[in-house]
Formats: sequence, structure tokens, C-alpha cells
Amino acid sequence: MPLIQAIILGIVQGVTEFLPISSSGHLLLLPWGLGWEELESASLKKSFDVALHLGTLIAVVGYFRRDLLRYGLAGVSCLLQRRRPVQTDERLAWLLVVATIPAVLAGLVLESFIEQALGSPVVIAVSLIGFGLLLWWADRSSGVRKVEELRLRDALLVGMAQTLALNPGTSRSGITMTAARRAGFGRDAAARISFLMSVPITAGAVTYKLAQLAREGVPEGFLEPMLWGIGTSAVAGWLAVWGTIRLVRTHTFTVFVIYRVALGSLVLVALTAGWR
Repeated sequence: MPLIQAIILGIVQGVTEFLPISSSGHLLLLPWGLGWEELESASLKKSFDVALHLGTLIAVVGYFRRDLLRYGLAGVSCLLQRRRPVQTDERLAWLLVVATIPAVLAGLVLESFIEQALGSPVVIAVSLIGFGLLLWWADRSSGVRKVEELRLRDALLVGMAQTLALNPGTSRSGITMTAARRAGFGRDAAARISFLMSVPITAGAVTYKLAQLAREGVPEGFLEPMLWGIGTSAVAGWLAVWGTIRLVRTHTFTVFVIYRVALGSLVLVALTAGWR
């Protein structure tokens, strides 16, 4: 795999993982649109997927390190003392875990179906458009709730929505922001909830895939592209988190909706015209 491809895919993963525009959709559309055949190998694709997600995990953990440390210590303390979480940090720690459960269960049950039935350009295009319009609809809500007001019902709602992101083109950040906005959270809070919820689900996925990679081994000559993928996705991901949080404080999600609809429409036109 050429290093330039690894760098480009790393940047794309880092940016699109946190912007509500679908990282999985972009990572499938980009090689398809440019005719990159290197990632058609299942082993290379799986190895590089681990690298990219490890990079974005490093990015979000690095950005929210203080919050995550505070929540983690509060959650563990509550567990060791064998009492119900009552403080805000304690509640948030366990609610983030609860929100992860639906997506984990769905991923384990539907993994083979997702790999075989989803991920085609037409499905990605329709998903980009459909879920983009859903985000626009949800963003019309005048929510003002803050992260600290997250409740069990909210965590389950956003967690259930997160399962839809198993379909390439949906966008994990996009669908969780959509659900959070409909639950009455402000844009800044919706973005933060989405990013914080990405930590346990991404950490679990990376750990699972790293175990598989350890058993199968890294394909020969692929270590350097993987390292570049990790580095570029981490830097791009950190910048995407930083930029998104600042953008939504003063702007709506409309710019992302326009982008999704435009990209999805372009893919459909390309398919209809036989360009690809």
C-alpha cells in the first residue's frame, strides 16, 4: 500500500469519524471512486481499519482526557464502594457504559450481515442523504439541555440510535447527535455526548480487532502504512473534535447536511451515468 494512500485515508478517517458525515462511508467511497485496488484484500483492509480506529481513539481520549479521567475515577469509586451512582460524574460514567451496550450487542449479532449486505455505493449514498435530512430535522429542535443533565432514558435512546451507525453511510457521530438533539440537548452538549460515547465503543472495537490481528499477524510490508494511518488519523481526529465543538456553539448542523446530500447525490449520479 503506497504511503500517500495511507496518509490520505488516515486524514479522511480522522476528520469524518467525528464530523457527522460518516467515516465508514467515506473510507469505502474513496477507494471505490479513485480505483484503489490495494484495499480489496480482506486482510489488508482489516489491518488498516484497526490502525485508523486506533488513531481516532487516541484523538478523542487525548482531547477529553480530563473529563474521562474524572468520570473513570468516579465510576470506579462508586463500584468499589458498592453503592448506586448519585454524583454527576458517577452517573455520567455509568451512563456512557450503558449507551454502549446496544451497539455492542447489535455488532456481535449482525457482523456477518453487515459485511455481506451493506457497504455498497448505492446504500452509502442513500444513507448519506436520508440520515443527513434526519439530522437537519432534529437540529430544528430548540434544545438547551447540558451534558450534566443526561439521564438513563437519554443514554438508552442515544445508544439505540448508535446501532444504526453499523450501516456505512449513517455516521455514528451524526446519528448520536441527531438523537441527542431530539432529546432536547443543545448543539454543544449533543456533540460532546456523541464524542464521549465514542470512547467505550471504539475502545471495545479496537481491542477486539487487535486480538484478531495478533492471531493473524500484520501483512508483510504493511507496518509502515499502518503507523502513518494511526498518526494522521489521530492528528486529524483531534482537530475535527476541536473544530466541531467550536463550530456548533454558534452555527447549526446545516453545513454538514448540505455536504451529505451533495455527496450522496453525486454518488448516485455517478452510478446512474456509469462513471464507476
